[in-house]
Amino acid sequence: MFDLAVVIVTWNVREMALDAIRTVIEDMANSGLDGRVYVVDSASSDGTAEAVASAFPQVDVYASPDNIGFGRSNNHAIQRVMALYEPPRAVYLLNPDTITRAGATRALYDALMADESCGLVGAQLEYGDGAFQHGAFMFPGLRQLWMELFPAPARLTETTFNGRYPRHLYTVGEPFGVDFTLGATMMLKTEVIRQTGMFDEDFFMYCEEVDWAWRIRRAGWDVRCVPQARVVHLAGQSSGQVRPRSLINLWESRLKLFRKHYPAWKFRAARWMIAAGMRRKIRQADALPPDERPAIVAAYQHIMELARHA
Repeated sequence: MFDLAVVIVTWNVREMALDAIRTVIEDMANSGLDGRVYVVDSASSDGTAEAVASAFPQVDVYASPDNIGFGRSNNHAIQRVMALYEPPRAVYLLNPDTITRAGATRALYDALMADESCGLVGAQLEYGDGAFQHGAFMFPGLRQLWMELFPAPARLTETTFNGRYPRHLYTVGEPFGVDFTLGATMMLKTEVIRQTGMFDEDFFMYCEEVDWAWRIRRAGWDVRCVPQARVVHLAGQSSGQVRPRSLINLWESRLKLFRKHYPAWKFRAARWMIAAGMRRKIRQADALPPDERPAIVAAYQHIMELARHA
């Protein structure tokens, strides 16, 4: 049995993916962990799969002929890993727009294995310029929806009211319990995967990590953020390439998440808030760049209809 299988899903991020793979391989080599890397490329048009295979012959690369989405792509690799005669002790889902800092992989692995009740851990993230980035959140509720869609005091943005954990928990340096970690870095014990399954493939993109963490928590496992593990997350470089489609994907997934995990009354409230929020965004569309405005307004209108009829 080896220690760790690292899974990276790519889509048209060749240069960043090469950096992500290089830095995690270097970190594992210095950590003493016995690890393997699996890459699933979702029909990139920039030669990502070929570049990875050429630069890292030790990496297992699967080039999908279609863009099958984040969750399904990860599941493809997880299924292959779990089908091994001796699966690893843990599986590490890592975004392609990341740079692993020295010692991060070992810190995550040690925190995961230190407590038998811990089933999932994630890193402390930072932006490319070194600025702090939240790597863990509370499960989304109506308060977070209000903060995103309607006027609210700016002082609430970085608070628990908006689902953020206090900064001092990160600076103390010890792992702390959270509801879910961002999908950029998710390390799970293999027994968690056996018990709770994998990503729900109804989520094409966005919210799949929230849904899985919700199921993991309900199954009795703890989820923790590990501040000692530092990973640069360049934040949405793949999804940011097609903004209107990304907006629709995001809100489609959020509606699926709310329908799956909210009681009926709360789901109705969320639908109303989303529809009202989209109407408000449409009224404010004059502030958008003129060349982007029609497509983004059309996306808002589509999301409003989704919320009305969900």
